[in-house]
Amino acid sequence: MPRGEGLSREQREQVWELRPRGHSYAEIARRLGVTARRVKYCVYESGGIRPGRARSRSRRCLSIGEREEVSRGIARGHSCRRIGEALGRAHTTISREIARCGGRERYRAHHADNLAWRRQLRPRPGKLASNPELATRVSELLAEDYSPEQIAGRLRLAHPDNEAMQISHESIYRSLFVQARGGLKKELCRHLRSGRSKRRPRGSGKSRGKIREMVPISERPAEAEDRAVPGHWEGDLMMGNQKTAIATLVERSTRYCQLVALPEGKGAPEVREALAHSITTLPEQLRRSLTWDQGIEMAEHARFSVETGLPVYFCDPRSPWQRGSNENTNGLLRQYFPKGKSLEGIGQAELDAVAARLNRRPRETLGFYTPAEKLAEALGAEIKPGH
Repeated sequence: MPRGEGLSREQREQVWELRPRGHSYAEIARRLGVTARRVKYCVYESGGIRPGRARSRSRRCLSIGEREEVSRGIARGHSCRRIGEALGRAHTTISREIARCGGRERYRAHHADNLAWRRQLRPRPGKLASNPELATRVSELLAEDYSPEQIAGRLRLAHPDNEAMQISHESIYRSLFVQARGGLKKELCRHLRSGRSKRRPRGSGKSRGKIREMVPISERPAEAEDRAVPGHWEGDLMMGNQKTAIATLVERSTRYCQLVALPEGKGAPEVREALAHSITTLPEQLRRSLTWDQGIEMAEHARFSVETGLPVYFCDPRSPWQRGSNENTNGLLRQYFPKGKSLEGIGQAELDAVAARLNRRPRETLGFYTPAEKLAEALGAEIKPGH
């Protein structure tokens, strides 16, 4: 028996009830009394996206039981009018039913019922499958590592009066995950930040040493809070395995990011020196403040501030949302630096290339402009969004 067969409609419904709750394939299989392979195939064949609601039949349509009575009536030689009176149906309904299913000589109830289900199908090609120009543009932007949300927003920005060149991010995901919809090639999934080819359903912190003379985030200037003035940065270390790390800096107003290579080891002196070198490459109007978590790597914050003129403010414990822009950017960077991989040997040139690529990607929070465009605007340059 093929992998996907053997699950009834009711069992498939149970799979889609249990899977979003986080149950494993094995757990679902035990509940249903089937193999985990069949459950897994049920999920994979639709790209991890729950299919639409089960098909149902209008009360106006003949049921399988009524078609059995039609078949019996034909065998007895009854007229369409007599069969219709027995079923409470119009005689024209019965005559059309018989005519479209082979006539009196060839009418069979189950065959007629199967034909009715097929006629009920109304397949609609996906927007990408029916619009090659849009599919080509979406494919190009996916190859540039744009997310589906960024692509959808960017197309609305570039084609505000042309709905044919606009598409929702959900349609892009469905075209990638459900290949039967057509339009996009499966291999483009590798450009998604997660790298997944199907939709997936949705620890204690370590104690840290105390940093002396910390200035709390509550004392940070109000202009940094409302993001009205550029030059206020958020920073953190993004960790790899074997205790390797890189430093990430994100400007709060424009979401522009800089990546900083760290020498072997990530102690406070090394982090201070590397960050100071990166920050001092910025124009003076873009050096107003830096917000960091309470990691011991910033123990030399006072000396850093003297060297750069940039005051450092520290988040409250276990409050990553106070550096929300940095946290979000670190998530985007995992597409290029996956968790569990060593960051050793990654030079500044490679980090600059990744940062440049990320700064050219549009952001929903920026109205689908890019961080590079918004930074240029903040520095007084006129921006013209590309397509």
